[in-house]
Amino acid sequence: MRIGFHTDAFNSAVFSFEKALDWAHKHNIHYIECGVIDGSSWIHGLGYFPHISLLDDPLSIKNKMLSRDIRFSQLDAAFPLSGLEGLSIGIQYVLKTLPWAKLTDCPNIAVTDGLNKPEGLSDERAMELMKIAFSKIVETAELYDININIEVHGYFTTKPEFLRKMLDFVDSEKLGLNLDTGNTFIAGQDPVEFCREFIDRIKHVHIKDVSESLAAKLRGKETGIGISHCAVGEGVNAENIKKVLEILRDSGYNGTLSIECEGNGGILLEKSIEWLRKTLKELNIEEEF
Repeated sequence: MRIGFHTDAFNSAVFSFEKALDWAHKHNIHYIECGVIDGSSWIHGLGYFPHISLLDDPLSIKNKMLSRDIRFSQLDAAFPLSGLEGLSIGIQYVLKTLPWAKLTDCPNIAVTDGLNKPEGLSDERAMELMKIAFSKIVETAELYDININIEVHGYFTTKPEFLRKMLDFVDSEKLGLNLDTGNTFIAGQDPVEFCREFIDRIKHVHIKDVSESLAAKLRGKETGIGISHCAVGEGVNAENIKKVLEILRDSGYNGTLSIECEGNGGILLEKSIEWLRKTLKELNIEEEF
């Protein structure tokens, strides 16, 4: 399996994307995930943004990454597709990301639903609208040979009964799952059982721990964590993560384990990488570089 991280680890440290690449190279990480914006802003232009803009030249970004022996594991285009804005904004956002991703040899794009029940829509109607969105997105993704991975993050995706239906919106090998160990846990689900149920659809994994204080306050009340302030291995979700890794190992999963945590300038991310590498060795899982 491959170890990577989401560059949102450096949001609060206001790293530039290039600085995040340098950090990854220094710590022998060869796979990263980042968010995309359709446009630009002052924080992007001044170099305080560890993600990319679709205005950035994809081949230039690719060359910068290759010079440090780094590749994308996934691009995060997770604008909620569950509400009306999923049709008016979300579809176009993902469609614009696809050709950019292709030029950088990125194999995966993450999408998701909203954190809460869409206002003014029944569950049935919201699912109907999402099916329309996914049908168009996956049809185009097949042309580009890129996976569209539903991230477990919101009102629908953290409920297995809805997620099963979403994964069957389109009959395509390009529609898969981005399992998130932290979001399943904070939503009140069992990450281990969640992984076991959807193991055949997992194409990318977010490794995220949860602090004891956050779990006590929000578990079962929220559907996702924007960014965990707990190093992987130091929270109440660590044992679940180990069991998830065992299931992934036994299933033959050889994709990326993308760490999601507040890096605190890199300190917490370093601890997370150290714990994950140690755990992989304990579980007889080879790290692919």
